Amino acid sequence: MLNDEHLDLWSLDECHFQQHGTRCRMWVPPETKDPIVLHAPTRKSLALFGAVNFRTGQLVTMFCPVFDAQTFEVFVHLLLRHRRRRLSTVLLLDNATYHHAAEPALLASTRYRSFRLDFLPPYSPELNPIERVWKLLRRLATHNEYFATLDALVAAVERQIHQFEKPNQTLRNLCCKN
Repeated sequence: MLNDEHLDLWSLDECHFQQHGTRCRMWVPPETKDPIVLHAPTRKSLALFGAVNFRTGQLVTMFCPVFDAQTFEVFVHLLLRHRRRRLSTVLLLDNATYHHAAEPALLASTRYRSFRLDFLPPYSPELNPIERVWKLLRRLATHNEYFATLDALVAAVERQIHQFEKPNQTLRNLCCKN
């Protein structure tokens, strides 16, 4: 499918970013006291849909309060504004129930004749390339960071997403894992 020049192939998924951030190993020069990374005592998070184009590495995202068939349909319509014209658009996605609930409405839309949803096998996130994008985004935006407010987290994630909005080689390489 990736070699077919007549397809505009996108990988789609949703993600949560927790305000308490993520901690990971880091190198620190030898010193008497290890650094302390503060941890916000909250369960607040932000949620977003995202899709990455296999060929170009372009990332399209949308923040949303809840994941359901209605917000998924809104995101797909947003995504289809970024598709390449005169090519069939294929969305590769997991088996979330709201993806299947929105499928009939999306496919019935007369505006997008050359559009289809391809579902991955159940319980196989490792097959969805955008999972690697989420991992990179978390590493660059939230690892070993303290976010006192949810707005600070939103700003950090938006800053990183802004760098990936235009087609780029980094995300293209992540999607084309052999």
